[in-house]
Amino acid sequence: MPELPEVETVRKTLKKLVSNKQIENITVHWAKMIKNPVEVEQFIDALKGETIEDVGRRGKFLIIYTTTFALVSHLRMEGKYGLFPKEEPYDKHTHVIFHFTDGSELRYRDVRKFGTMHLYKKGEEFQKPPLIDLGPEPFSEDFTKEYLTNKLKKTNRKIKPALLDQKVFVGLGNIYVDEALFRSGIHPERIANSLSEEELTLLHQEIVKTLAEAVKKGGSTIRSYVNSQGEIGMFQLELYAYGRKGEECKKCGTPLEKTTVGGRGTHFCPKCQKL
Repeated sequence: MPELPEVETVRKTLKKLVSNKQIENITVHWAKMIKNPVEVEQFIDALKGETIEDVGRRGKFLIIYTTTFALVSHLRMEGKYGLFPKEEPYDKHTHVIFHFTDGSELRYRDVRKFGTMHLYKKGEEFQKPPLIDLGPEPFSEDFTKEYLTNKLKKTNRKIKPALLDQKVFVGLGNIYVDEALFRSGIHPERIANSLSEEELTLLHQEIVKTLAEAVKKGGSTIRSYVNSQGEIGMFQLELYAYGRKGEECKKCGTPLEKTTVGGRGTHFCPKCQKL
């Protein structure tokens, strides 16, 4: 699933591609993706004639702002946006098409059909699902070391599931939790409220640093992720832990191991991240 760095890369690219384009019509081939409004025709009618003014992001969600509305889009496992000329054929995995007045089309393609779209009037998007329950952004002033400490000291969950909880703070997924924990020297099965003040300080620093580096590199290309122009992220070349089972630790040379924590495949170094 694309995490904050990948979604931020898509946001930046989409903003360049579709800003100021006017929506002439919309084709929806998979109605279940449209979560609000319930009736697909209402979704289509609301956006006809609207102009895209901006593209934002909240955690792992894209927010496409038009003249009147905010379209909250979650890519889930394999969702992708791309801009195409209307003459170019589309395949069976293209489920939503935004037809623009200039003859171009913004197409949403999703092999697994897990992506979602919620349409709200501007100003309502943060007061309704799915954004209402999200924690602070990791790059925001609200995400302080004190905030993270307060949240983690209140839970006896293992640290990895605690960090994956988007109600605590947003943006971390399986890849970047493994990376931040490795860089912090914290075993993914440690109980969250057992971390020392020094460990919490380092963890906070490494969460922000890891995500910032990944954003700069355009995210990681894992499995089939690419951004909306077909470009791949390069942060996978910087990974210390995720996807490196059996490979030598870049710090100590010990073979990395993989286990399951909270139902998620988890990579760690048994020497650098002792339990």
